[in-house]
Amino acid sequence: MDEGFTFQFAYGATKEDGELIGAWWSEDRGGYIQPSEFILGRGGVVLGSMYASGQIGRMGADEAIRFITRRETIRREEGGATAH
Repeated sequence: MDEGFTFQFAYGATKEDGELIGAWWSEDRGGYIQPSEFILGRGGVVLGSMYASGQIGRMGADEAIRFITRRETIRREEGGATAH
């Protein structure tokens, strides 16, 4: 499916997929993975994550932008060290 996305995302994750990333699995309604969000740095290093176990606990775009902006500011202040 190519819908013009510039980032990777998962759809149809299984319980086993959820176990690999430490996600919460809900058994009701036939079973489904709760949202799991990650901010990845260079080389695929996980810089931040958020796991939901219900309807509360999702990262807003504004929170992600603040996190990334702050991390990049610190990186620049430290002399351009590569963020991992």
